[in-house]
Amino acid sequence: MKPNSKILIIAGSDSSGGAGIQADIKTVTSLGSYAMTAITAVTTQNTTGVLSILSIPSKEISKQIEFTSKDIKPDAIKIGMLHSVGVINSVIKSLTKIKIKKIVLDPVMVAKGGAKLIDNKSINILKNKLLKKVSLITPNIPETEMLTDTKINSKEDMICAANILLNLGAKNVLIKGGHLKGATMFDIFLNKKEISIFKNKKINTKNTHGTGCTLSSAIATYYSCGKTLKKSCEMAIKYVNYAIGTRPGYGKGHGPINHLNTINIKKKFR
Repeated sequence: MKPNSKILIIAGSDSSGGAGIQADIKTVTSLGSYAMTAITAVTTQNTTGVLSILSIPSKEISKQIEFTSKDIKPDAIKIGMLHSVGVINSVIKSLTKIKIKKIVLDPVMVAKGGAKLIDNKSINILKNKLLKKVSLITPNIPETEMLTDTKINSKEDMICAANILLNLGAKNVLIKGGHLKGATMFDIFLNKKEISIFKNKKINTKNTHGTGCTLSSAIATYYSCGKTLKKSCEMAIKYVNYAIGTRPGYGKGHGPINHLNTINIKKKFR
């Protein structure tokens, strides 16, 4: 099968395989597209937490983005962990050079176990510079609160916060509502022309490591194949929900989801 599209992933590595670059590659591949990478950091972590973060030099990140894109031009870009001012500025410069229009930003700020992955100066650069250059930003509730300096306790609060992000320069916003209490999960897609609320039954499990990375990569993949952003969000949410529902149950903490839920192995490969 020939890949449907080409996705460049700019993100950090997760040694446990549940999130980051590893989750992104699995997602893009399982949805039938071709994954390329620019690694921004190497994290040592497992399902119980993050032990350490090793930053990749900004120049090397730019080289990965530009040299890879010069040979194989991406149809879309997914951006994940950008943890320093230097890294964010380098990525912005490289994005300006390679001129890819379809860009999905997952502002990775807090690990599933609660560890902070980005400093305050980086948050300001992300808000003031990078936000305006991407097609869609996909923060969860803690990340949205950090970006907007608000407290979110309801879907109405989510809508208000999404509007703040639009006023900061975001073109489209998808706020993920998994941190809200209740049996129903609300994900809210918003731009200056429309609002859509995706409503799903919340799956009661702690094994949701890498759901944000997976969702944003799935959105980028569907978007690169010609779906609208709204439809891409809808389809990606379904993919992630099914991946959570078929989770393998690995690890002692926040375990991974099942990225391979779309793949049927042919008999000749069994």
